[in-house]
Amino acid sequence: MIKQSKKKRNKKKRIITIEIDDFPGGPDGFELVSRFCYSNGEISIDVSNVSTLYCCSVFLGMSEKFCFSNLFLQTEKFLEEVLYGSWSDIVLCLKNCEQVILQADSYGLVDKLIFAALTKISRDSETFSSSSLSSLASSLSPDMAKNTPESDSRYISRSVSCGRSNEWWFDDMTNLSPKIILKLIMIIEAYKTNIKSLVLTRFLLHYFKKKLQTKSRTTTELIRNKLEYSNLADTAVKGVIFAGKTAFSCRKLFWVLRVLSSFSLSRESRIGLETLIGEMLEQATLDDLLIPAGGSKESGFYNVDLVIRLLKVFVKNREEEESRERNMKETGKLIDKYLREISPDQNLKVSKFLGVAESLPDSARDCFDGVYRGIDIYLQSHPNLTPQDRTEICRCLNYKKLTMETCKQLARNPKIPPEIAIEALKREEEACAIAS
Repeated sequence: MIKQSKKKRNKKKRIITIEIDDFPGGPDGFELVSRFCYSNGEISIDVSNVSTLYCCSVFLGMSEKFCFSNLFLQTEKFLEEVLYGSWSDIVLCLKNCEQVILQADSYGLVDKLIFAALTKISRDSETFSSSSLSSLASSLSPDMAKNTPESDSRYISRSVSCGRSNEWWFDDMTNLSPKIILKLIMIIEAYKTNIKSLVLTRFLLHYFKKKLQTKSRTTTELIRNKLEYSNLADTAVKGVIFAGKTAFSCRKLFWVLRVLSSFSLSRESRIGLETLIGEMLEQATLDDLLIPAGGSKESGFYNVDLVIRLLKVFVKNREEEESRERNMKETGKLIDKYLREISPDQNLKVSKFLGVAESLPDSARDCFDGVYRGIDIYLQSHPNLTPQDRTEICRCLNYKKLTMETCKQLARNPKIPPEIAIEALKREEEACAIAS
């Protein structure tokens, strides 16, 4: 390559530039191999560099054909010890694979390390059934299931002492890239492993929670791996939906939605998760509903469109249930509180306010005083509304379900259009006539 570069270079230029495409680990990998070559085949191999060195040795064909104890043989022996070694060494090797992920994956190194990790997870917890353990272990080596190194005893005691034996490995695996975690999921699915899906789902949710906490420091990494994060988020949603209402409360589902929405959920997954939440919306609190919009300021501070979609699912679901009346009225009270909370938002459009208020049928409210309070706050916070908008926002009121005191307040409110005030006065007169 140097000879070819000399022929092509300009005579005035003394610097020779050589480009080696797809070299494992780039400049760092090249430097490691150079040190090996210029040190008579001696180099310090450890868990932080063995994956890179192994891929370099395969890439360059550094086998025994060329010299005794070449780099490929040395790294292969070291990796053999890692596969049967401690949990921490396996995780560190997987972490090192991220620097050479394309080669490590194509050479089968990632698969071997993942199999070793899954074997240890299954041995030290109840995540896999015994038959699944056997299939995973035999995929790597028949001896894998028999080998229980003493170096792993601390992980076993750690898992027992913390009382959450299925989750002892969560934090360590959270440090790995989405490409490797996605590979882990694919291997589990390929071998039809009888994994307790809820444990895997909890791990993915834990993984995304940790990634979200460090998002500001890893924005570039999130963009670079957008597709992998999206696929993992969809997998997590499938697990949540499969576990359903028995494993996740309404509040927990709102938390799941908040976390996973930051990782490019597919439309299908979003609809599935929103449907599950909407079906149990009567359990929600005001804090659950107050989800920031996350877009431009012009779209409003809160994600009102989401609440409207959830209400549509809730109403449709309750039409098919006998206990719908009590649940409807509880939700009606919640939505009235929500209207009062979002009304001061300067970017909240009249149509969005009405979209929330009218999502529930009249039967969901015994009294419309709460709706009126929301309208009153909205009118005070939006002094520049046109007369048409002031009239339009009042269309969600049921005057027959307003108390007399509220009718009086409405009629005296200078921001209420005259024709609306007249309707309130009629309601007050009718109530007085019935009372007398």
